[in-house]
Amino acid sequence: MSGPSSSPHNLADVFASVPRKDQRAKSDCYLRGLMTDGRRKSIQAMASRLPDGNEQNLQQFVNQSTWDPVPVRRRIAERLVSRIGPDAWAVDDVSFPKDGRMSVAVAAQYCGALGKQANCQVAVSVHAVSDAASCPLNWRLFLPREWADDAARRRRTGVPEGIGHREKWRLALDALDELVSWQMVPPVVVADAGYGQNADFRAGLAERDIAYVVGIRGDITVQPGDATPAAPAWSGTGRPPVPRYRQLPVPVADLAAATGREAVTEVAWREGSRGAMTSRFLLVKVRPAGVRSRRLAQAAAVAGYGRWDGVLPEVRLLAEWPEGEGKPTRFWLSDLPDDTPIPELVRLARIRWRIEHDYRELKHGLGLDHFEGRSWTGWHHHVTLVTAAHAFLTEQRLAPKADTAGSPSTRSSTPSRTC
Repeated sequence: MSGPSSSPHNLADVFASVPRKDQRAKSDCYLRGLMTDGRRKSIQAMASRLPDGNEQNLQQFVNQSTWDPVPVRRRIAERLVSRIGPDAWAVDDVSFPKDGRMSVAVAAQYCGALGKQANCQVAVSVHAVSDAASCPLNWRLFLPREWADDAARRRRTGVPEGIGHREKWRLALDALDELVSWQMVPPVVVADAGYGQNADFRAGLAERDIAYVVGIRGDITVQPGDATPAAPAWSGTGRPPVPRYRQLPVPVADLAAATGREAVTEVAWREGSRGAMTSRFLLVKVRPAGVRSRRLAQAAAVAGYGRWDGVLPEVRLLAEWPEGEGKPTRFWLSDLPDDTPIPELVRLARIRWRIEHDYRELKHGLGLDHFEGRSWTGWHHHVTLVTAAHAFLTEQRLAPKADTAGSPSTRSSTPSRTC
């Protein structure tokens, strides 16, 4: 972390969209507060540690000020995608335990931070990831269903008109769409089973021509890749029946196990603290066959060709079968090209470890979950500022020999007045 007098001077252009000079000065102050040593990164705690800190000014800047965080996030994303050269964009979500019921979007829901149902906020994030670095690119705050029609809480926390409940997978697609609208192209999207299990999420990626490697549970049902549907007998009257697969679909766990140990390949995907990380994997072509998968395939075919031929889209199943295990233990689906080598698929499937690195730094080092405000505006301002601080640290790690002399991010000299 930087000391109190240092500042991320090379992020000046990130805040160029902030209209007022005094607002840019406060952004500089807030960033230094986030990166100053100290366990608590609430506004009060940061202001007390900064020689130019002013709690009232920082509170107003974060909670009431009207500056738009979206252009700031866009510039961070543009810079970091260029610096990182990501191998993938990773989708995930993160939770923030909260007391009471008046913080924006708080509800009793599954809280990953605590590993149980608890009162918390949840946000969906998209990260640029490579083996060497990663950084959040975009955020969406999840608004639980109970907030959709709660006019009193919406008014008190400033939830904008038109913002309602949307499932996390839809928020993830929204965040991806916004990034694409900023002229950014995802190399491939990776996600855990919380997203990959959802046929609508996978179909949404496919509709956008975004390749994916996503985790799934072993109970997703599939047809083998070489299975073909056959048309039932037709009487000659009415519309011909849609061809159907004659065999019942099977869970991917059963299909992978039936493929046999002889199909596995040992793969090393990265160097860990104790040497190369290796395991055994198999790869097989499959056709997801759950009810939702079939309906989506039919709808896509009808939209594109006017009639469905009954053929389910083909993807590849990657299964991990560790040494000593009686059956495969982890599963992923991918629609990357068939000539993608299995070591590359494994590396992408496993690259999500970088997100956990991000969340640890964002929370424990930069105070992502220390925000004590309650408003929609305040939450989005805080998250954007924390992302900017993380971006600065990521850039410094990627250019360790760069000049890091402390100077303000938005002014040419250290402020003489309180921020």
